Parts: sequence; structure tokens; C-alpha cells
Amino acid sequence: MAEVVLTGLGKVYGDGTRAVDDLNLEIRDGEFLVLVGPSGCGKTTALRMIAGLEHISEGTIHIGEKVVNGVPSRDRDVAMVFQSYALYPHLNVRENIGFGLSLRKLPKKEIERRVREVAEVLELQEHLDRKPRALSGGQRQRVAMGRAIVREPQVFLMDEPLSNLDAKLRVQMRAQIARVQRDLGVTTVYVTHDQTEAMTLGDRVAVMKRGVLQQVGPPQELYDRPVNLFVAGFIGSPGMNLVTTRLDRDAEGRYWVALNSDALLLPESVLHQRPALADHVGEDVVLGIRPEDMEDVALADAQEGQLLHSVADLVEAMGSDVLVHFPIDAEPVVTEDTKELALDAGTEDLPSLTKGRDTVMVGRFSPRTRIYEGQPVAAWVDTSRLHFFDPETGSSIWNRSGDQR
Repeated sequence: MAEVVLTGLGKVYGDGTRAVDDLNLEIRDGEFLVLVGPSGCGKTTALRMIAGLEHISEGTIHIGEKVVNGVPSRDRDVAMVFQSYALYPHLNVRENIGFGLSLRKLPKKEIERRVREVAEVLELQEHLDRKPRALSGGQRQRVAMGRAIVREPQVFLMDEPLSNLDAKLRVQMRAQIARVQRDLGVTTVYVTHDQTEAMTLGDRVAVMKRGVLQQVGPPQELYDRPVNLFVAGFIGSPGMNLVTTRLDRDAEGRYWVALNSDALLLPESVLHQRPALADHVGEDVVLGIRPEDMEDVALADAQEGQLLHSVADLVEAMGSDVLVHFPIDAEPVVTEDTKELALDAGTEDLPSLTKGRDTVMVGRFSPRTRIYEGQPVAAWVDTSRLHFFDPETGSSIWNRSGDQR
């Protein structure tokens, strides 16, 4: 196994388009790292440069102790699983899995041993004599994985391998990929557009936007402490509610943000975590509230400064929870980051995102809620989990300049 280190990695195409810009990443030996971001963010280009399928414009790639910039793809000891299965239709499963080993002229008994072991890992024993056309999508993808695993490479590279599967199969295959990678302990770089895949699979997740790395860290860290508006809006489903509001401090020294005719009181824990908020009193800030940090007040223990009142615009019963959409009197957040997020989601022109100068919020309520469309909503907000961003820079508001806490 081996670590993969990207240093100052860049890709510029002939027309001047910069697909990847100064990418610095250290993928540890045995780690499962997920590259995630909108279409066109550079994640697949970065993966193809690691694989040797794309010329490197700038920087270096180390695989283990070796710089591989000029090393042909076939000599990098990496195995790639693509979005398309790329199976040979005239070969059966056994022959597809062992094809690469046959090209390397390994002894027949060694090929049979490896194919049998991989088939057991991927639960393909009963399908070894079948042709690809007789397999389901999930089984074909397992064969494609088997062809990569059987090579026993130093690094696995996976480019959106589940995007052609239906939702149920994707969930099943996510679990299988995670189990296989954990059992084999092979360094893995996995590219996806699906942030749910990223959060459930990755030891660490790297979020990219327009060729630039935005943040890398464990999935929960990206969820709890996004560094900017883009990461905050991209990680989470549904995405974080973002509104522009004013931060005020009353005569008792308490901090408030006004929304609708309501106001949310910031608890001491938030002020302790985000001391730089003191520098924004009397100014506009971007407030972020995750849908799962709201609840029907009838099912919560609400305190002063924890309520938002409105009327339900749309109610979506999901079974395990209910998504309640409701407008509040707060200016929508319009920045380059939020435009990028809306463009990626295909919602940049939908009027449902805003109503005039109102912003439509989404709360993830318990299925026991009795709120219906057109009815009043009283939403309890877990104010200990509020997020704040600078409206000018888009950066998350945490520490004051020079504060190393």
C-alpha cells in the first residue's frame, strides 16, 4: 500500500481553462479519501492526473516514495473503477475479473486463486460463468470492482462508480465498497458529486469548487465547522438555510438576530465558540440554520429566543421525518458561493427559493408533527447550533484575527 501526495497540482487546458489550481493533498496509506463538489469543479481531472490519464500542467504527484509525473499509467500500480462498467461483453465474469492478470501472463493457477478470492469478497461466486448481459447493474459494478481488486494495486481510484445505479442499489453498493476497502486497507481516492456518498464513505472528505480545494477533513468536521458558505451549503441534505440578518446586542449584553417578527437569542456557548461575532455587532451577517436543527415547537422544549413563526408553504412527508417549507421575512443570501450552489442544484431560476425579499426555510421535523400546508408554523430552533458567515468574504465567523483557539 502507499500514500498519495499532491503538491501544487494544477491543470490548464490549451484554451486557458484552469481545471485544477494549486491542489495540495496528502492521502494517507490505507485512507479512504473522497473528492466531492459540483460538476466541473476539477475532481475528476485531479483523479485522472493521479491515474496518469491526464497530463499534469503544474506540481507533483507522489505515490509512495516515487514521483510519478512522467510515469505511464500502466506503471503506476493503481487500479481505476469508472462510472461505466467497461466490461468485455464476450467474456464471462471469471474472465473479466482475471483479464488484466492474463495480460501480465501470470500462471493460470495464480489467476484462478485470485479470481476465486475476489469473487468471495464481492459475493460473485454464483455468477462466475455468466456474461455481463445476464447481470444486474449492481453485479456489473461489482465485477468492475473485482477487476481492480484482483490486481492488488497500491491505490484504488474510483470515478463516480455508483452514478448509474438506482437509489436502492447505490445504498447497498456504498456499504459493500466501504466494507471491501476497510478489509483490504488499500489507499482509495473516490470521486463523487453525491455529498451523501462522500459523508458515508470517506475517512476524510475534500470539497472542491472551480478547481480550488475549499476544505478537507473528517465528514463530521465539514458538517459542524464548514469554513465558508460554499462548504456549508454543499454539505448536508437538504442544504443549510442561509439568510441575511443583523446582529445586535441588548442592554444586558445578550446577542440577538432578528428574523420575521421573531428574534433568536445566541446562547453563551455560541459566543464562546465564535468570539469574532463581537466584531460584527450592529452589522449584517449571514445566518445558517440546518434543517435538522429545527423542530415543531409542539414536540420541543422551547426557551426564550428559540422560535420562528410563519405559515407552511409546502409539507413533504418522508416517512422518517417531515420537511416543512415556510417563508420568513429575511433577505436572501446572494453571493458567488450561493449562486454556484444554486446552479449546481438546478434551482437558480426557481421562484420557490425566495418570495420577494422573503427566504423560504426548510425544517426537518419529526413525523409526529401535525403541521399541514397553509397552517401556522411555530419552529423551534436549536440556537446552540447556529452558523455565522461574513457576507463580504463568505468565510465562517469563528476566531478573531490572531486568536489561535
